[in-house]
Amino acid sequence: MLNNKTIAVVVPCYNEEKQIGMVIDTMPEFVDKIIVVNDLSKDDTTGIVKQYFKKYPEVFIPARNYENTGTLNNIYMTAERVIDQRNKDEIKFFTPHQVINDNPENDRVILIDHLENGGVGAAIATGYKWCKDYAIQCTAVMAGDGQMDPAELESICRPVIDEEIDYVKGNRLIHRSSWFVIPRTRFFGNSILSILTKIASGYWHVSDTQTGYTAISRKALNAIKISDIYKRYGMPNDMLVKLNIAFCTLKEIEIKPVYNIGEKSKMKVTKVIIPIMWLLFKSFFKRMWIKYLFRDFHPLFLLYHMGILLLLLAIPFLVDILLNAFQIGEATPFQTMIIFIFLIISGSQSLFFAMWMDIQDNQRLYK
Repeated sequence: MLNNKTIAVVVPCYNEEKQIGMVIDTMPEFVDKIIVVNDLSKDDTTGIVKQYFKKYPEVFIPARNYENTGTLNNIYMTAERVIDQRNKDEIKFFTPHQVINDNPENDRVILIDHLENGGVGAAIATGYKWCKDYAIQCTAVMAGDGQMDPAELESICRPVIDEEIDYVKGNRLIHRSSWFVIPRTRFFGNSILSILTKIASGYWHVSDTQTGYTAISRKALNAIKISDIYKRYGMPNDMLVKLNIAFCTLKEIEIKPVYNIGEKSKMKVTKVIIPIMWLLFKSFFKRMWIKYLFRDFHPLFLLYHMGILLLLLAIPFLVDILLNAFQIGEATPFQTMIIFIFLIISGSQSLFFAMWMDIQDNQRLYK
């Protein structure tokens, strides 16, 4: 515990039999529950984790009893009954899994085996669901490959515990060693995705969006639909969009980049960057419609769409101008040039004003 609040760490793993023991062994003492989610590994990850079931003293944390939902008979408790029933029923939307422990309420190390491979995002979502059902007050995520320094875990969790921040994430890009330690391909790929995630999520000051070293509050877990989290490597990006839509506060903590400690990366940057970019494109419009139209209307909704529309309308005129430029004796009509210039200037101004409003509106969420 930290400040008398329960702490859990979700550890998603796939084929981590060589690293998972080190991750569990080095977990700080203040962590009450270590939830290892094995995403249908082909090695002996399950066997290694089972060895830790009886290694630590019991840490009793009871599960929420959704079966008593019907006892909330007060007419003013209808909303609570609906939410409790939803929390009970949502389990069917997660990747099929089973808890291996006989007494998960007492064991410090919890092992959840996926019955089918779902991806790293799906594994984290399963761990989040367990923590949500056990009303854990601060849930962190650490990879099963040992790439996250356990000594930095307290600094990740403290803002959630002490400052009531909804979501805290590590940031390797601001560490003084990042340019020298992080592989160049990953550094540039991360930087590009961070820029796109700023636009899509609304957290304009965020960077290193691909880090998985995070902590989330119980309030934030209940505010988003965790069963709908993107199942693969775009999960951190999707998570930021969902949190912004739910008006959750965010804080970044400087962490060191850790590489070459025996881990073997399973992510191919060239294969994941296009799907993540497509995810961010869809997420941007999802955020606009849900947050700035249906929940709380804001003029930036109109400005963003107007700017995009005007720039799209300018494309045929640009094509006509370029074709005329390469044809001898052909001159672009003056009217075409005027319309093109009008569309470009008007569209750009609309986008810039929308971005400015977006930055101002979301400033309150970044701590």
